[in-house]
Amino acid sequence: MSSSLEFNKLAAGVLCGGLLLMGVGKFAGVLVHPEHLETNAYTVELPEGGATAAAAPAGPAPIEPILGLLASADPASGQKIAKKCAACHDFTKGGPNKVGPNLYGVVMAAKGHHADFSYSDALLSSGENDHWSYSSLNHFLKKPKDYAPGTKMGFAGIKKASQRADLVAYLRTLADSPAALPTAEEIQAAEDAFKAASGG
Repeated sequence: MSSSLEFNKLAAGVLCGGLLLMGVGKFAGVLVHPEHLETNAYTVELPEGGATAAAAPAGPAPIEPILGLLASADPASGQKIAKKCAACHDFTKGGPNKVGPNLYGVVMAAKGHHADFSYSDALLSSGENDHWSYSSLNHFLKKPKDYAPGTKMGFAGIKKASQRADLVAYLRTLADSPAALPTAEEIQAAEDAFKAASGG
């Protein structure tokens, strides 16, 4: 009996303490009326354009060029890599378009060169030129959705430059007369542009 009475006293004390704290909080709110400042009491000086420069996105990272790799690239390895693409693309001369266009003769061909295939506007207007140069293919194969935002192609891309070079070397063989390999000047220009874009 006495133990339950002690418990009741303890519970009543805790309850009264809580009510007292709530009452004090309400009373303090009546006494104090905080005023919000119209301007900050302390201002932080930023260099001109500093905030916008920090907030501006850096843009996509530069893509390692493959022009210098093409002469020694392995078309047989590229053919194995191309098996990932075979569900959507045909590689044979005169072969059909599938979900994606036939890729025979694609190297140096105009974007949208198959009149019987419905290319997306995103793809047709993508990149720095209107044909599938080695550089265009390199950029596209790295990450199609970065190269042609809005493209219907769902392929994630190929990260390694050497694998992209092998695949492009294979695509180059799929032609009646393969496109000329890049010149030493073109290779050097691509390397210089990559270094400049990378900050090196």
